[in-house]
Amino acid sequence: MDFNQVIAKELGLKMTQVKEAVNLLDGGNTIPFIARYRKEATEELDENVLRDIVERLDYLRRLDQRKTEVLRLIGEQGKLTEELSAQITAATVLQDVEDLYRPYKQKRRTRATIAKEKGLEPLATWLLIQYIRADPQVEAEKYLNAELEVNSTEEALAGAMDIIAETIADDAALRKRIREETFRIADVVAIAVAKKAKERSPFEMYYDYREPVRKIPPHRILALNRGEKEEFLSVKIEAPLETLHRLIELRYVKTGPCASWVQKASLDAYKRLIEPSIEREVRAELSDRAEEQAIKVFAANLRQLLLQPPVRGKMVLGLDPGFRTGCKWAVVDETGKLLKVGVIYPHSGQGKREEAKAILRKAIAEYNANIIAIGNGTASRETEEVVAELIREDKISTEFILVSEAGASVYSASKLAGEEFPEFDLSLRSAVSIARRLQDPLAELVKIEPKAVGVGQYQHDVQPKRLEESLHGVVESCVNVVGVDLNTASASLLQYVAGLKPAVAKNIVAWRDEHGKFSRRDQLKKIPRLGAQTYIQCAGFIRLPDGANPLENTPVHPESYQLAEDILKKIGHTSGDLREQLSAVRKKLALLEPKELADEFGAGVPTIRDILDALQRPGRDPREDLPRPLLRRDVTHMEDLSEGMVLEGTVRNVVDFGAFVDIGVKHDGLVHISQLCDKFIKHPMEAVAVGDIVKVRVIGIDKGRERVSLSMRDLSTHVTTA
Repeated sequence: MDFNQVIAKELGLKMTQVKEAVNLLDGGNTIPFIARYRKEATEELDENVLRDIVERLDYLRRLDQRKTEVLRLIGEQGKLTEELSAQITAATVLQDVEDLYRPYKQKRRTRATIAKEKGLEPLATWLLIQYIRADPQVEAEKYLNAELEVNSTEEALAGAMDIIAETIADDAALRKRIREETFRIADVVAIAVAKKAKERSPFEMYYDYREPVRKIPPHRILALNRGEKEEFLSVKIEAPLETLHRLIELRYVKTGPCASWVQKASLDAYKRLIEPSIEREVRAELSDRAEEQAIKVFAANLRQLLLQPPVRGKMVLGLDPGFRTGCKWAVVDETGKLLKVGVIYPHSGQGKREEAKAILRKAIAEYNANIIAIGNGTASRETEEVVAELIREDKISTEFILVSEAGASVYSASKLAGEEFPEFDLSLRSAVSIARRLQDPLAELVKIEPKAVGVGQYQHDVQPKRLEESLHGVVESCVNVVGVDLNTASASLLQYVAGLKPAVAKNIVAWRDEHGKFSRRDQLKKIPRLGAQTYIQCAGFIRLPDGANPLENTPVHPESYQLAEDILKKIGHTSGDLREQLSAVRKKLALLEPKELADEFGAGVPTIRDILDALQRPGRDPREDLPRPLLRRDVTHMEDLSEGMVLEGTVRNVVDFGAFVDIGVKHDGLVHISQLCDKFIKHPMEAVAVGDIVKVRVIGIDKGRERVSLSMRDLSTHVTTA
């Protein structure tokens, strides 16, 4: 099998693109490096396509290995025919290979194997032929054998039918047909487990539930799986017996005296052997698809969260709310350096509330805190009220914002947090993390396991390994899109730079601590275990704002420094002018034509285009082009809401069925997918993303359940409320 050809056809790519990408990947190059610095070779394949190629290549190679193994195992049994070999070789999915291998797979002792041990296989073969003139009872008498415990014709025929049933169940083509038909006509059915039937639970809507397999959305599959795991639900696949049994009858049952015996065996084959295993396979495939979608949603949301614009140059007071244990607070300066920490108890009576405001008032004044970042967990809205009161009473310009605190406790208890703040109790570290998340979401969130960042749907119900692989790819992509300041980045951040492993990242920080700041990228070659290939992979993604060469604060790769200098020389400048005469350099560069430069310097157009962009914006952080986060000075209560009201809010999470928007009340409101826009969309991500600032209209308020339904449709006909 030509893997490159298969992948090119599946993904709609040119063979040359796939071939070059695979060669580069097999050569040890990372996806971010290939996507950024080998555009000519792949004809500008982006990271998403490259990851698709990696996924398909991995699958096809595993498929090929399994085929080789199955051919060997069947060959060792002396049962490998040319036809079977051709079928296995031609298989394009693992399930087909497993179906073909099924009859030859070592099984535990079954009713069929016991019948074969009794010498009844020839009788089964005879019955399957279904001779027109035949008497099964007479034929069965030939197999009576007291020593083998075949004492009657009924026992002989029963054993033969067991063999026929297993033969039918092992028919690869038939199994495939039944599986396909099950997907087409079966229903997923759920009922409440008897002892839980009257209990309130998140799974109540599934206590008596039915939906076609072909239509059920991924998030409902994961919900059903969780309900079953927590013993609230009993879930199964139901398909019309007559329809699926008919497929077997058409293939195996003929006419004549033997037909009724084969018909009975075929029914047994379906109910006892085929139906249970097909149900497991269908549910496994549904779960795989659901997991794939959950991972896809989580990955997309995580990417948006990590790429939220940093709030730079601000003194930030971080608050980690709590009731019984109080609210932890921390002030960090513009660089994220911790200045002071403490605990207040604003929810322990009026006296404590006033004391808390006095402490915050003093901290804001002493450190000139511009923004207060409040964690969005327990007691967050109550804490917002305290902050809003303080702002109103003192008439100060400080603003506040709700920040996701997902994973903050994980970070606080981590070894890394202990190394950063050994003198502080772990409960105080979380407030520092919350403050820093506002200043630079990417730099802070990489310290936390990606799966602990709560922007997914049912992420805790998917296979951890698959989730971690996908999320690692997302973090790696984000870090390399933004670039990393080599002189300030933590080891946690550096380990996601293309080519760098955790151990090497720690070695970089250790070298920096011992020798001081880096002034050149090529100093990385002095780092233990950072070889030439690793340097090539990582060099273009690190930044040195104060480096000796201004090119080192751009995405221009060292291998293209000379080309960049040649381009600058053409307009009468050098790289040194990127600091002193940037405005003049920009104007001249804007007049250049990439195609003409490519012809002149013998370089690729994509590389020339990227260099021109990098030279015009040295030190650029792509996140700064995104909308600023929504800051508030007051808080809204459920009682303040009314249907028809239009508010501004921040998208906190996007799931298959809609988007959750923070509108300032205690719980995020839900914009159902049907209310996201005026046109039909297949998924909410076509309309919104995590971090988006959106206008929404209140269309439903359930105060008892503290739920707010929102719409983003027909906003022009309603009055906006501040």
